[in-house]
Amino acid sequence: MKNQKRNFCGRTRREFLWQTGGGFGAAALSSMLSQDGFLSAADSVGDANPLAAKLPHFAPKAKSVIFLFMYGGPSHIDTFDYKPKMVGMDGKTVDVKTFGRGGRKNGGRIVEPRWEFSQYGQCGKYVSTLFPHVAKHVDDIAFLHSMTADSPIHGSAMLMMNSGKILSGSPALGSWATYGLGSVNENLPGYVVMLDPKAGPISGAKNWSSGYMPATYAGTVFRTKGAPILNLDRPDGMTESVQRDLIDSIQQANHRHLETRSDNDDLASRIASYELAFKMQSAAPEAVDLSTEDERTLSMYGIDREETNDFGTRCLIARRLVDRGVRFVQLYSGGAHNDDNWDAHGDLELNHNRHAGRTDLPIAALLTDLKQRGMLDETLVVWGGEFGRQPTAEYAKGSGRDHNSFGFTMWMAGGGIKGGVSFGTTDELGSAAVENPLHVKNMHATVLHQLGLDPNHLSYFYGGLDQKLVGVEHVEPIHDIIA
Repeated sequence: MKNQKRNFCGRTRREFLWQTGGGFGAAALSSMLSQDGFLSAADSVGDANPLAAKLPHFAPKAKSVIFLFMYGGPSHIDTFDYKPKMVGMDGKTVDVKTFGRGGRKNGGRIVEPRWEFSQYGQCGKYVSTLFPHVAKHVDDIAFLHSMTADSPIHGSAMLMMNSGKILSGSPALGSWATYGLGSVNENLPGYVVMLDPKAGPISGAKNWSSGYMPATYAGTVFRTKGAPILNLDRPDGMTESVQRDLIDSIQQANHRHLETRSDNDDLASRIASYELAFKMQSAAPEAVDLSTEDERTLSMYGIDREETNDFGTRCLIARRLVDRGVRFVQLYSGGAHNDDNWDAHGDLELNHNRHAGRTDLPIAALLTDLKQRGMLDETLVVWGGEFGRQPTAEYAKGSGRDHNSFGFTMWMAGGGIKGGVSFGTTDELGSAAVENPLHVKNMHATVLHQLGLDPNHLSYFYGGLDQKLVGVEHVEPIHDIIA
């Protein structure tokens, strides 16, 4: 049987129409749902744009998401998870179970936090000197200190943080968001990814793949220099009117082909992709053109400084994209290998000073900019990496830390999230979550919930199962941080 998509309270679109009475009422409802993007080519005459805006399951708190991905695994105990009992323990050997790329160990040499912590905001949150600018926004942030994941290895941990599975082949979080809600702006992709200039993360495009869903829902990589999207420009010598005529001719043939294959969602997506690509030729360059931004804004994001220029540029573009209706934007800090990302196996101070120095000011500017424009309430900002780092040294010498998936920190701001909140704890060394442990799936469930999507009902029928981002078992959002 042809796979059928399910996102309306767990029912297919056909089931929903049938259960709401059929007849002329259902026909009228079918027309309205088709306009809202609920009906695929299999359910309506002609084809619907798969990225057309769709109704949520319930009233959303957030319209879009900006995911700031710190690739490599930032150390929670050196950034936002204050561990005062570790001060003075540097070099001492302790019994603590760890599991990283170096395997399982039962003890090690303590590397005490290398940066001082101070209290900020009305909530009195402790933040290290690595993030002095983000620290000023703690009253808008909910810190999740008890995050856990299933793998301490970059490739599988990246896939889990992005798709909920440690194996490749499943849709990314951004794909689920655009599948469930579409995009407000039909001239731009619903899901945009902006990579670090050093390179992309391990596993590459698998991290923003649409998996078993149509390619329409995959992330589109935007560049900050040159053409924002590769191969988007029309061929040399071709005018816009000639290109329009050519696309119209192709689309007419595609529509005729679809008439006898009305259940072919992939074909309907291909038809829609031609139109989107044509529209993006003008919309995408405008979205990344910062010439209309004033000098104060550019300076606030650190675009006038070499250290923060790149990440600041991408943060500002992210704000411009969500302001134009893009549903999900993901920014990567760090790429390639070793100290080109947050993977501090050798020199912790060199590594984290470098990457925090490049991201702290731009992230703070993004929060400031969203808030002063009245956009923070409807934009969910997520910060974190694929895991954290261990309290003990990885090697006999040096301050490097191995991976830690037993307990680490992420944070959320805006989009209906409580500010000035810290949820969950790790033990006094930060080696593992002990109070209110959270799984990556809880974070995913919270993101979907804030977008107005029920994480336990948003599904896509594939391989004989109603596939879900959060998996088969019921998963609750993190209710304690929801306003």
